[in-house]
Formats: sequence, structure tokens, C-alpha cells
Amino acid sequence: MKISVSYLSSKYSKEQTIKLIEATTADYLHVDLMDGGFVPEKNFTITEVLELLKNHKKPLDIHLMVFDPIIYIDDLAKLEPKYITFHVEATKDVVKTIEKIKEHNIGVGLSIKPHTDLYELMPYLALVDLVLIMSVAPGAGGQAFLLESVSRLKELEDFRNTNHLTFEIEMDGGINADTIKLVPNLDIAVSGTFICKSADYQTQINELKQ
Repeated sequence: MKISVSYLSSKYSKEQTIKLIEATTADYLHVDLMDGGFVPEKNFTITEVLELLKNHKKPLDIHLMVFDPIIYIDDLAKLEPKYITFHVEATKDVVKTIEKIKEHNIGVGLSIKPHTDLYELMPYLALVDLVLIMSVAPGAGGQAFLLESVSRLKELEDFRNTNHLTFEIEMDGGINADTIKLVPNLDIAVSGTFICKSADYQTQINELKQ
């Protein structure tokens, strides 16, 4: 299982948190971008994001919690991320947004809120590289893991296997040393507070990877 670390909720500044993450064996730097519309909080401008991450060393795993995600793709592509993930609920033209990301040779991720039916994803699963299951309501760090996420993961795994698809499955929200044991078949686990509010990032990552 790979670990993607979110700097959304930390004891330190974003700049310092990113430096600490990049000094670990984390597989990805998870970038949560919120527009104040799709979720209540706004935490970025494109200029700020490009400046903050211009010298990143870890592969970027960008999670857009925004309406009309397509308008951000060209700018974010300058960072050469591994993935750009957007929400199925956030646009009326999912396919056009997928195609826009692919134009830049970036992996396409599709995310879904905890209470959106997984069938909303089904028409697009052959087109994407990653599916991000939210195991908390999107938009804030430090929330408790929703147990129904375990069955959602199993349903998505079964669909992938039955249809011989190859997308990776990622989960984000409330992931810690206990909850990660509930989802051992995940491809990528996103963890923020558990790592970034700790005194030793590497020790926490080691716990997740056990």
C-alpha cells in the first residue's frame, strides 16, 4: 500500500510541513484544494499553489474539491503532478474534464463523497487511473473515519475485478494506524492529521505501512 500525505492540517506552516513530508518515505504529497463553493472552506489561489509547490520532490497527488474543475487543469499541469483528481458531483461534463487532464499526460482521478451512490462513478471507470473514496465529508481535516467506507471499497474492488479494469483505489479521511487495518486492500491511503500533527512523521508512516 502506498501512502499519500496531506498537509491540510498540521502543527506547522504549509512550507515547513511539506519539507517534513518530503524527508520521509511517503509515496505522494497529497494536495487538497478547496474553492469555498463545492466545500465551505477556500484554501488556495492558483498563484499560491504554483509558488508553494514549484520545487516539490515527491510526486503530487492533487485532489480538487471545487466546482468546474476543468478551469484549473492547465495551471496545475505546470506542476507535472502524478494525479489530478476531481469530484463526480462537481461538474456536468465529467468526460470532458477527464479528457482535459489526459491532454497533459497526467493520471486522472475521480472522487466521490461518502453519501453519493457509487453507481455515479460506473460510466467513467474505464476512463480513469484512480478512484478516490472519501471516508469523511470532504473539506476539513481531523474527522472520524466512516465505517461504511469499508463496504464501499469492497463494492468498488468487486466491480474492478469483474470488469477487468486497472484503476487504483485511494481512500481519504480519518486514516490512522487503527482504521487502515479495516482497508488492507487499498492501493493508496491518504493520511493527514495522523502524520502532520505528530512529532515524528516517519514513525507515523511506518505504522501505516506495517
